[in-house]
Amino acid sequence: MKLFFSGDIFGPAGRKAFRTLLPGVIREFGVDVVVANCENAATGHGITPDIYRELVQAGADCLTSGNHIFDRHEIIDPMDRGDCPLLLRPVNYPSRTPGRGMTVIDAPGGVKIGVVCVMGAVFMNPVPADPWEAVDRALEGLRNETPCILVDMHAETTSEKQAMGVFCDGRASAVIGTHTHVQTADERILPGGCAYITDAGMTGPYDSVIGMNAEISVRRFVRKIPEKGEMAGGGARLCGVVLDIDTATGQSRSIVRVNRPLDGGREEKKTA
Repeated sequence: MKLFFSGDIFGPAGRKAFRTLLPGVIREFGVDVVVANCENAATGHGITPDIYRELVQAGADCLTSGNHIFDRHEIIDPMDRGDCPLLLRPVNYPSRTPGRGMTVIDAPGGVKIGVVCVMGAVFMNPVPADPWEAVDRALEGLRNETPCILVDMHAETTSEKQAMGVFCDGRASAVIGTHTHVQTADERILPGGCAYITDAGMTGPYDSVIGMNAEISVRRFVRKIPEKGEMAGGGARLCGVVLDIDTATGQSRSIVRVNRPLDGGREEKKTA
């Protein structure tokens, strides 16, 4: 089974790249299932019900998130009512928080895919509950239904992400890092068959500083004066990874980086 995971979709430029470039990736790799991180899909912060529907119509079978999931308050009530069944918030949020942190989705051929969204605890705001205990419980429950499980590790530090990969090896098909918006080159299959990458990258405007207007971002660092950030809009890319998962064992056979430019831009070297 082939699964495509898109890194954080950032603003209108990211949504356009996702809509436009996803069909080509699906055709090229024979993708069966699409999972995408959407926590920045609305103006760089949060997601709305309309954007949820837009991304599902574009081909997403499941949407993960992170610390910005509730930045747009209009998503709260629909998540509380269960109106956005394909949208996950971090599994280590309080039980009273609207929505859910894991799900099982159907893939072609009767295959079931478990998806877990978890937020790291280091340098994150809000500080969530213990991610390790939450993932332990999630994997234990999901493995009763399927050996094929994807974990979106939404975290700040490379060490916490790598530790989660080792922690889940042999129990999950993949641990994919998100949140930092910069695609890393450390994709690999761990000894127990878990595919891993520290960050899948950003599906959004790459002529930027992690999606935000570059000039404003530089001024904020240089002058140390607070200034409202603005979304960037140029050089949009679709970034993520394609996983080949053995549905009998849940182990991954391969992980391939994808980094596709919108509007005919230059494609990065050493990517699919």
